[in-house]
Amino acid sequence: MRKTPELVLLGMLAVASLLVQACVTRSGSTAGDESMAQGERIDEPMIRHIPPQDLAVTTSRTKPSMRAELSARNATGLPQGTLRDVLFDFDRATLREDALPVLEANARRLMDQGVTRLLLEGRGDEIGTAAYNIVLGERRARSVKSYLQELGLSAQLKTTSYGKDRPLCFSRSEDCMQRNRSVHFVVKE
Repeated sequence: MRKTPELVLLGMLAVASLLVQACVTRSGSTAGDESMAQGERIDEPMIRHIPPQDLAVTTSRTKPSMRAELSARNATGLPQGTLRDVLFDFDRATLREDALPVLEANARRLMDQGVTRLLLEGRGDEIGTAAYNIVLGERRARSVKSYLQELGLSAQLKTTSYGKDRPLCFSRSEDCMQRNRSVHFVVKE
């Protein structure tokens, strides 16, 4: 059978069509995906919430000997209680309604103190993988940074994420895990 230019062209079009289809399938849909808009992609499956009675299933990656050192590192740089942490819902990086007054009060205190450099530390609870919680903590810190900038805070704002590797609270209770689903403020002078 002799190949005509039309058959060769038709074959090339079929191969190109298959390649385009494979690329679309591999990359997934980005419609309405907040994380893709920020250039991030979490390739891990959604994590499930472990009810409080099953907390023994989780394992803390922080040894008791490191807890005192972590507590010292978690200091804000201002007198205790001056700045409050911003809390987030399980597996979410969007600001909660109760977080907005906290952010507004923190922004006023930071402006009154004349703070010029601030580190926003995003965290996650101990549910899920370390990689997933690192990305989630970074998204949380960026949400807080964006809102503080909207409020007019002119300090130099940096973000970081500790995921579940540097918790603020060490017990295995729902209240403690909620405290770790947060963004913590650290003044850098």
